[in-house]
Amino acid sequence: MRAASDLLDEGGPDAVTLRAVGARAGVSRGAPYGHFEHKAHLLTELAINAWNSLADTVEQLRDATPGARLESALLALIGVGRRQPHLYALMFDTPVDDPEAAAAASRVENQFLVIVADLVGESDARRYGALLMSSAHGIAGLELSGHLAKEKWQVDGDQLVHMLVDAIKSGTAPAERT
Repeated sequence: MRAASDLLDEGGPDAVTLRAVGARAGVSRGAPYGHFEHKAHLLTELAINAWNSLADTVEQLRDATPGARLESALLALIGVGRRQPHLYALMFDTPVDDPEAAAAASRVENQFLVIVADLVGESDARRYGALLMSSAHGIAGLELSGHLAKEKWQVDGDQLVHMLVDAIKSGTAPAERT
């Protein structure tokens, strides 16, 4: 899996072939075929691992206020895009009808919704969660494409996340804010 991840980071999905993974891992070029039927299965496994790793990260966000946890969760997602753009794209390109991939993505989404609910209340968590996730995905995409240049917009991705969370906190009832 490490060899496949390295190949993905270096050259995107086209660089990941089962033969190249075997060669990179120092095993026979055919060895990966014993574990993966074809390349799509291997790429799906990489995406599943990325979703689960992100879920583990978000799960560790316990000792801060809901607003700070929410910012950290959003920045963790964006961080994958910053560090591993091909893996990030793969995470959102993996078919949602794959049960294991859907479960891994849902694990992150459910943890994220708990954090959002702590900030805005259970009844509004899904609406705000969708707004925040789509905004984080947009921020990551704009950063990756170079269209979120601080020189142009006078703001960076981290500042945008902070602004979003602050706007949501200020839009909730005082009793619900933390």
